[in-house]
Amino acid sequence: MKAARWHNAKDIRVDDIPEPEVTAGKVKVRVKWTGICGSDLHEYLAGPIFVPVKTPHPVSGDVAPIVMGHEFSGEVAEVGEGVTKVKVGDHVVVEPILACGECEACRHGKYNICEKLGFHGLSGEGGGFAPYTVVGERWVHKMPEGLSFEQGALVEPAAVALHAVRISSLRAGGTAAVFGAGPIGLLLVEALKAAGAAQIFVVELSEQRGAKAKELGANVVINPKETDAAARLRELTDGGVDVAFEVTGVPMVLQQCIDATKFEGETMIVSIWEKEAPFQPNTVVLKERTLKGTIAYRDVFPAVMELMQRGFFPADKLVTKRIKLDDIVEEGFDALVREKTHIKILVQPDA
Repeated sequence: MKAARWHNAKDIRVDDIPEPEVTAGKVKVRVKWTGICGSDLHEYLAGPIFVPVKTPHPVSGDVAPIVMGHEFSGEVAEVGEGVTKVKVGDHVVVEPILACGECEACRHGKYNICEKLGFHGLSGEGGGFAPYTVVGERWVHKMPEGLSFEQGALVEPAAVALHAVRISSLRAGGTAAVFGAGPIGLLLVEALKAAGAAQIFVVELSEQRGAKAKELGANVVINPKETDAAARLRELTDGGVDVAFEVTGVPMVLQQCIDATKFEGETMIVSIWEKEAPFQPNTVVLKERTLKGTIAYRDVFPAVMELMQRGFFPADKLVTKRIKLDDIVEEGFDALVREKTHIKILVQPDA
């Protein structure tokens, strides 16, 4: 079968590899749609980050080249011995976590901060940029009736956004700023609406993405080329927002997020970073502000799909392009680099 594999930075190839075989406790999924994630783009441009190169990943045991793709939906093609959660023909999404199950975080149920954390489709064990992939039964979630495969491909990134809001200090009626209206930033707007935020501000350079943020429910969009975003946010909220979400990975933006929050405000760092980000600690200390990081998700996929059934995280407003696996580099990764109007590009593997 064909599969898109990471060989090196700026070197993703569509290779012919053996079709994976199902084993006990595993589920074989025929992939329908897979999204290209910001994390995939980081790996393409500046990796390796999560891709194991010289040393095999401690959970998957794999090393590059790695089949990519971790935002995907599909149909159960085969189940291994002992699998009872799903059956052949079920429509499913996959929670692409690789966790050891033994470290302190895992023992406390916080598998997304496992000491050996990895991702199916980034750290080994196959991936969604292929017609078939095999995953553990634990990580397979049956999709509710009526949810499309395209919508299913958005469950994983929407889970990132919903988890970030869930573990933040935001309360219903609070104010929030989202710095960056890429796919995760836009999904954060949706998650903040679901959480009952009274005012949602978005800081974004792109007019097209800013307009999409407004369409999805942002109250105000601020272009940082035209004004001091942090100062404008303090002015609009009489001192600053309750929570600012950093979703750009651009070093200078972290300080802007901090400066945009009120006293005892919180900055949630959602991005995966390629470089260090300097900030002035006194801007945190003197107002007793908080910085908090968030990675991936835990125990949230079912809630995301329930919200999707109620109209949140709509694929028809977020998917801007659909491509075939053979075109994944030029029309997928390179298109995301050169065309900032894209939000989510979905890939359809050829079976």
